[in-house]
Amino acid sequence: MRTRILTVFVFIGFLSINAQTKKWSIYECIDYAIENNISIKQQTLNAELAQEDINSAKGNFLPDLRGNASHNYNFGSSIGQDGVRIARDTRGNSFGLNTGITLFDGMRNVNNYEQAKLGLETSQLQKDIIQDDITINILTRYIDILAQKENLTIAQEQVIITKQQIDQIQEFVNAGVRAKADLLDVKAQLASDNETVVNAESAVELALLSLTELLQIPYKDFDIQNVELNISSVSLLYDDADQIYEKAVATRAEIKKAQLDIENSDLNIDIAKGAYYPTLSFGAGLGTSYQHSQGQEDLRPTIPDPSDPNNIVWVDNGFGQQLSDNLGYNLGFNLSIPIFNRMQTKSNVNKNIINQKRAENSLAQSKQDLYSTVVRAYNSARTSLNQYRASEASVKAQEEAFKNAQESFDLGVMTSFEFEQVRIRLLNAQAAFINAKYNFVFRTKALEYYTGVPITIN
Repeated sequence: MRTRILTVFVFIGFLSINAQTKKWSIYECIDYAIENNISIKQQTLNAELAQEDINSAKGNFLPDLRGNASHNYNFGSSIGQDGVRIARDTRGNSFGLNTGITLFDGMRNVNNYEQAKLGLETSQLQKDIIQDDITINILTRYIDILAQKENLTIAQEQVIITKQQIDQIQEFVNAGVRAKADLLDVKAQLASDNETVVNAESAVELALLSLTELLQIPYKDFDIQNVELNISSVSLLYDDADQIYEKAVATRAEIKKAQLDIENSDLNIDIAKGAYYPTLSFGAGLGTSYQHSQGQEDLRPTIPDPSDPNNIVWVDNGFGQQLSDNLGYNLGFNLSIPIFNRMQTKSNVNKNIINQKRAENSLAQSKQDLYSTVVRAYNSARTSLNQYRASEASVKAQEEAFKNAQESFDLGVMTSFEFEQVRIRLLNAQAAFINAKYNFVFRTKALEYYTGVPITIN
């Protein structure tokens, strides 16, 4: 028993440690956000409603079937031939079954069905639009975390370097080779480096918090996977923005949705025009009834022998017999021809023509907005590429300068102030390089996403 309890606690502890050390990949973040986002859930429900609209539109092609039943009482009296008042209280039932189907209605049922199918496609495209926005937002925050983590790493490395310098200068001071002021300067620099680390840690925490807010998950113990960016060969995917736009305009959900809106407006015009045409329907039904006089038996007279009309026999005329005897059928066609409806049909057609023009303008605006977005994204990516190349060269140059400065400082040729200026230039170059590197990654990934390339970070 003790062994089992110990095993359970060990297992729980393992799960707890595993939960705390879990690091989220970019794909897990995107999938989780899409799966749990409230707007996505709402749009999923909208798609389900659109599917029900399709089912309803299909049903309009089928005949309906209606049943009816009634039960009623009649109270009153009348004067008989002998002058005596006779009670005429009765009760009765009637039953019916009717069906009908529309044979022609100006193609309105057909167009309504096509419109319902477009509604489902539109709902799915709207969901894609929301997913695209979520994906870009996740990518932005994920890359920001990676950048802040790299800034933290550099800050921590600077602390290590400064501590090594303190140890080295302490030896020189003890040997009388360097002044104590140099040691104090480097210790002051260590305090500044530690402050930089604290600020960098705070920046990492804020970046992680921003991502958890987007994911709507607890911030505690949240972290992402470290990614080694392989961008040794930097270049843009396409030579100009027009190539990207041609791919984007053929794949982007917002353009497809705007195109569906035009198709939907065409159907609205056809539906409105359908009111000009006559409507032809077919109907059929059957019915029967039962009648009973209160206080009397259900009997009816019959003449068994036609040659003897005076020989009247009363036979049972109960509920079932009356329903059988009174059963009747009907069927027929109904044609409704519109002649004048106070100009309502014409006005509806004109309004839908206007809405069609608005849909066409919306498509043109969507294409224009997409083109502007692609051009800005391409120019930003090209600029970030140039910044990356320039900052990369600057870092290499500053690293060489820092190496030479460190040798000079160690030999006592360079003062601590001069050495610190070289180090600051290196730190600034490294910070600019990190910013340029991750900015370039984000710009290129966002640009690729416009062409339908899935988000990847490696």
